[in-house]
Amino acid sequence: MLELIDLSKKFKTTEAVKSLNMFIERGEIIGLLGPNGAGKSTAISMLSTLLEPTSGDVRYLNNSVLKQTSSLRKEIGVVPQEIALYTDLTAEENLKFFGKIYRLSNKVVKERMEEVLVQIGLTEKRKELVKNFSGGMKRRLNIGVALLHQPKILVMDEPTVGIDPQSRSYILETVKQMNQKEGMTVIYTSHYMEEVEYLCDRIYIMDQGDLIASGTKEEIKQILSSENTISLIADRWSDAFIESLKLIPSINQLTIDGKEITLIIPKQINLFPELIRLTEEYDVDIRSLNVKTPTLEDVFLHLTGRALRD
Repeated sequence: MLELIDLSKKFKTTEAVKSLNMFIERGEIIGLLGPNGAGKSTAISMLSTLLEPTSGDVRYLNNSVLKQTSSLRKEIGVVPQEIALYTDLTAEENLKFFGKIYRLSNKVVKERMEEVLVQIGLTEKRKELVKNFSGGMKRRLNIGVALLHQPKILVMDEPTVGIDPQSRSYILETVKQMNQKEGMTVIYTSHYMEEVEYLCDRIYIMDQGDLIASGTKEEIKQILSSENTISLIADRWSDAFIESLKLIPSINQLTIDGKEITLIIPKQINLFPELIRLTEEYDVDIRSLNVKTPTLEDVFLHLTGRALRD
């Protein structure tokens, strides 16, 4: 349905995206992941025709859209990372305004506005000024704007950043329903791996402008099929204990997130005796120690060496 072919973007001396190749089938939810600065937003801007690539092509239904952008723009809705609304207007006035931008007739705007307000759960807030909305309500309205013209492809660039858990859950369920009931194709970026795990059929991982992995969730996890993940939780960690762990050659990856240390090691290695010895030597009071199957986030850390929320 949509294909990116050797897509690149260079800003002066910085190559933000390097020969990116992606394909998106109709009805899929695609996850696009990467640390900050990986090139995700630049790639999204190019595939949605908002930014001209330095080289490469974007093809929609096997036709290049770089010179004929209208063919894709009619079919795509974009939910940007930053809120794009007029806060001195009501929810209803925002939808009417953007409906006109989409060149919808008054009749269609009125019909779609009613449908979208129900879909995003803001019917009762339609007459309120957006500046009085919570962050979650603004995010939902931003999604509503992107849905007005009934796009076949919805691009969502970190749509749940900085919102409450209820709004986040509502947005995820809305995306899932649109995909399952309407067959909408979704391209989704997020800094929350559990969202990607819940929503996405296939995943692309970028880092420093390069595509470094792609596949289904199961295929991505197979990257670490020969390794185990060990999780240690304690009330506190000493610097000396951490430094000693870093000296163990069999530990392929070590990350710290508050009270939890995550280690990735080869499956054939029994690290428990050494871990117990070190905890006793440095007087570390371990609350829990678990071996688990590698997760998507473990793979991400293995590939990029950085935490997803960096």
